[in-house]
Amino acid sequence: MTISVIIPARYASSRLPGKPLALIGDKPMILHVVNQALQVRGVSSVWVATDHAAVFSVVQKAGFNVIMTREDHQSGTDRLSEANDIIGADIVVNIQGDEPFIDPVTIENAIAPLLANSDLDMSTLATNFRSNEEIENPNFPKVIIDSRSRALYFSRSVVPFHRDKPSEWLGAYPYLRHIGLYVYRAEILKKLSALEPVPLELTEKLEQLRALYHGISIGVVQTDGVALSVDTPDDLELARTYYQSKQKSQ
Repeated sequence: MTISVIIPARYASSRLPGKPLALIGDKPMILHVVNQALQVRGVSSVWVATDHAAVFSVVQKAGFNVIMTREDHQSGTDRLSEANDIIGADIVVNIQGDEPFIDPVTIENAIAPLLANSDLDMSTLATNFRSNEEIENPNFPKVIIDSRSRALYFSRSVVPFHRDKPSEWLGAYPYLRHIGLYVYRAEILKKLSALEPVPLELTEKLEQLRALYHGISIGVVQTDGVALSVDTPDDLELARTYYQSKQKSQ
């Protein structure tokens, strides 16, 4: 069974244009992500899937695998599916191109459920919330799981709603924050890419709801903390500061 990491790297980010090539230290961010992915044990190959010639050139010159994909994809899932049509992996790990400090062990933990359970279609990650403010923040999706640690629902709203003590969420229920790393079986990735968006997905703006709507099972692996991701110019400055402090401590 072959396992490949595919890192979608879209150039035209609305909040941070050219994000994959933003420098952190002396390297573009996308190369930091590739270096982290290369440390994941049991992975057959690591690829970048991009829609931009400049990103393609940077990754290729660094000696890493890269695939040019179409510009008109509506989601990262579609970009992954196109890339895996060429790569042909049995299991595909989707690491976002804005996660320069993602922990390789966390990625290994996300892969493990698909290796252990042949009836599981996908897996993803979640972590505990740290405050009521985080729980109420719609930018931090919540995930509810069942007794087998499989996703029941994802939402930007506070779910479940604590009827008796509204707004006193922390400690009332083990609220889980979803982390957008996905592991797919190849046939499931292809199926998802072929399916049209569904009303739940369009309403919540959460693509993983398409999978649940169509009965695709998603295992949820709980992990400690959230790695710093880069979505905005402020995030980029934080990432640069963190990287510098890390270099000084080594």
